[in-house]
Amino acid sequence: PVRSVVSSQLPMKSRILQALTRGTKVINVNTIPQQVLDTKYAVRGALVQKAEEYHDSLAKGTSTLPFKRITYCNIGNPQAVGQPAITFPRQVLSLVNYPQLLENEAVGTLFPSDAVARAKEIVSDIGPSGAYSHSAGHHYVREKIAEFINIRDGKKKDDSSYASADNIYMSDGASPAVQRVLQLLIRGPQDGIMIPIPQYPLYTASIALFGGTPVKYFLEESTGWGLNANDLQTSFDEAKAQSTTPRALCVINPGNPTGGVLSLSTMQEIVRFCVRNQVVLLADEVYQENVYAEGKSFTSFKKVVTDMGEEASSLELFSFHSVSKGFLGECGKRSGYVELTNVDEVAAEQLYKLASINLCPNVDGQVMMGLMVNPPAPGEASHELYIKERDEILNGLKVKANTLVDTLNTLEGISCQPAEGAMYAFPSITIPPKAVEEAKKRDIAPDAFYCFELLDATGLCVVPGSGFGQRDGTFHFRTTFLPKAADLEEVMKSFASFHSGFLKQFEE
Repeated sequence: PVRSVVSSQLPMKSRILQALTRGTKVINVNTIPQQVLDTKYAVRGALVQKAEEYHDSLAKGTSTLPFKRITYCNIGNPQAVGQPAITFPRQVLSLVNYPQLLENEAVGTLFPSDAVARAKEIVSDIGPSGAYSHSAGHHYVREKIAEFINIRDGKKKDDSSYASADNIYMSDGASPAVQRVLQLLIRGPQDGIMIPIPQYPLYTASIALFGGTPVKYFLEESTGWGLNANDLQTSFDEAKAQSTTPRALCVINPGNPTGGVLSLSTMQEIVRFCVRNQVVLLADEVYQENVYAEGKSFTSFKKVVTDMGEEASSLELFSFHSVSKGFLGECGKRSGYVELTNVDEVAAEQLYKLASINLCPNVDGQVMMGLMVNPPAPGEASHELYIKERDEILNGLKVKANTLVDTLNTLEGISCQPAEGAMYAFPSITIPPKAVEEAKKRDIAPDAFYCFELLDATGLCVVPGSGFGQRDGTFHFRTTFLPKAADLEEVMKSFASFHSGFLKQFEE
């Protein structure tokens, strides 16, 4: 049975005591592996469970809550908050899933010619979409991904770094690919994975689950969440001094939860650090289409590494991408991939073995990925609409990002760096001492207390900064800017009112 929301909100020590009084089951708090108990995933934690309880109450019409709906800004899930699906991929996927339509005489009046042609091409190559595929994904789709990478990075067929389908492994979203690579790296607690602070909780959760040790390096909030290569070396050396061997460095670019976008020079310094210290580089690049800041652009680590030539030729690189972000926002289709660069053949074989345990990635997701990396070309029937839909979404995100950050920065006790990319803002908040004391009484982090109070007052669900990591003595929360512009404006008015009231309630 699913645990009650009330129980899940209790601190772990309280839940353990509660469990001990319920009698002995085979699976209980004493027999569950410690790695599982240590695993935490803030973006789907107690706050979200409470929000879902409120959502159900509102849906039943039995609620006495002071708001009419829950606004989920806790996770980058665009279509859940109103973003429309891009037309062309959905049309093609419909035809692939019901290929009998392709034989219908009316298909040409229902679907554009290029969607019909693309669906026929896919069905001809991959066969029934309900059948298993190769464990790394259909070769047809991986070829399209390789072509996308080569075009993106300006690589030609005679380049030694030309992407190949053989080095691409698909998965149900980028997260399983990240986890499989971490399984290759972590042998025990002596192995460290260097992660940015703040970071996406997938990394701390997975490192805990696999029994490794997180090695933290801090991003600099005052410089727009920049990364200092000297700090990487300091974190590496401190870990070594404590008998932890950092085996990999994770970099999220554009950043989650910070929205920062790395400069080329910083990326080159990161590569040099990895080469110098024989550290594997994990490049989380799922937000590569989401760059909004003037003068900023996305450059892949694959391009940086290969353009550096002999200097970086020994670096082992794993690069991740997904259909969930960008402008498609197809989170529910669950498709991602990892590209391997300069990875040992035995390691690649072991990665394939791990992938094969799950048989294959879901085929609908594979098709969606193939359509993301190979959109309608200029001159094709769907190209104009595709570009229009893409630009409307990306331009809308840019406007909402700027509006959200500007509004936050007008509020007392809040400071927010520009959201240069991704889908989030990560403002710093000043929490009054009395509120900090109240949080201690409730045995929760001060910013978690703030976020629970925000949810209770407004129905706005965000994630406390303590779930991502932050410097001691600082407090933050992460919010998306994905809701529709009108909804976001309403949300910010409600938030501003709550924040003012919160400061007054706990003023000295």
